[in-house]
Amino acid sequence: MKSLFSRAIAGVLLGGALLGASALVSAADVPRTASPAGAEEYIISPKDGATVGKTFKVQFGLKGMGVAPAGVDIPDTGHHHLLIDVKDQPAEDAPIPATDNIKHFGKGQTETELTLAPGKHTLQLLMGDKGHIPLNPSVESKKITITVK
Repeated sequence: MKSLFSRAIAGVLLGGALLGASALVSAADVPRTASPAGAEEYIISPKDGATVGKTFKVQFGLKGMGVAPAGVDIPDTGHHHLLIDVKDQPAEDAPIPATDNIKHFGKGQTETELTLAPGKHTLQLLMGDKGHIPLNPSVESKKITITVK
């Protein structure tokens, strides 16, 4: 009985390892969506260095490509992700994570209202393709710094 149980556990572990390895290979094999030449993403407002109230509007700008909801496969489009106080960019070869500091706008939104704690904060936009993966090359805004009063 012990031998049968040991073999069953070994089979489950081996199967899980193989499945995990195949998932890694599959993710690495998915090509990133090419960004249109000259595409630019930027923050319209607030401006870099601005002082804002606790709740404020952020408007997204985009030039040289279009906006489409997540899951929609239309050439030369993507959707916005807002990075709040993020030091390092998300991985380029995987979907952009959704966290308290990375907001997804997968419905094609071009602005949002934020509420942040008083103090200095950074904001940056990053375009993702239909599957939330950063474009290649990356289309991202300049990182701006704001002060929330």
